[in-house]
Amino acid sequence: MNNRKTIFRLHGITIYNDDVLALYGDWETPDVIISDGGYGVSGFKGDANTPSELPAWYQPHIESWSENARPGTTLWFWNTEIGWVMVHPILEENGWDYVCCNIWNKGIQHVAGNCNLSRLKHFPIVTELCVQYVKRAEFNVDGKRLTLKEWLRHEWEKTRLPLYKTNEVCGVANAATRKYFTKCHLWYAPPAEHFEKLVAYANEHGREEGKPYFSVDGKTPISRAEYESLFAKFDGKYGITNVWLHPPLHNSERIRTPNSQKYAHLNQKPLKLIRMLIEVSSEPGNIVWEPFGGLCTAGLASYFTHRKALCAEVDSDIFEVAVERIKSYSNDLFSALREEDYGAAE
Repeated sequence: MNNRKTIFRLHGITIYNDDVLALYGDWETPDVIISDGGYGVSGFKGDANTPSELPAWYQPHIESWSENARPGTTLWFWNTEIGWVMVHPILEENGWDYVCCNIWNKGIQHVAGNCNLSRLKHFPIVTELCVQYVKRAEFNVDGKRLTLKEWLRHEWEKTRLPLYKTNEVCGVANAATRKYFTKCHLWYAPPAEHFEKLVAYANEHGREEGKPYFSVDGKTPISRAEYESLFAKFDGKYGITNVWLHPPLHNSERIRTPNSQKYAHLNQKPLKLIRMLIEVSSEPGNIVWEPFGGLCTAGLASYFTHRKALCAEVDSDIFEVAVERIKSYSNDLFSALREEDYGAAE
């Protein structure tokens, strides 16, 4: 294959054969980001050599995610335990709030080739992490960045109305004062229906010179829909915990290189797990980013769940394998592929 950058497009899936750092600014705002990039193990061309190099490796990507994501965007960050520890501060500094650490337990099947205890000096590792983050909602007030918690209290205090009034407005017994406007760790965001009532009351009864209250543009208060959009979707199912027992892929799902029995990718993720992540954190029609595409499992899962996927894979050979994988899942559907759907990037 020559060095031209190519794009594969079909039924909501777009895969770029390019460095994703050149693409972020042109992509639609993500609702979900599936990150399965560098692990610091020299696992692929361009990977960091050690976990200590991962902060610098991820820094430009995380900055781009923060610049282009919306408040409430969910990030699923795959890595090793030490890799995640190294990168977490960069995520936190760039506005990503930690939610939960999930563990893929590959089970005893993954021990083979990983059990030379006299050399390893530790128990065999059969796990990977997938850490859930959400893009923080922040508000620029007089040159300061306020969190949602800080902004809500700031806006109410501007009204000069007493805090106890929030309980009357919301129709709750002291809950608004104790939970929605507290400065302590017990705080949680008011439900949308209560927020709507608080905004209406503040703008009707608050002092005139401070109006409009709960506004980001200084012209109109944010609407209920805008407020709801600040929060990440999560539709978990009972019975599914943060430990996912799933064997490593050694079956027909595992992709091999053409005319070879070698695995096409060092660390292919199970489609079942990636599909679960996309379904619990997005709606049909939402935008899924897969910046380190590999075999584009998130792209494939997006196709099955009726999301729109934007994927990038810099390695031309892996890109070709990913394209063939997507096409092979439905011969009838993909027989309609037109030549211009798979051509040179503009």
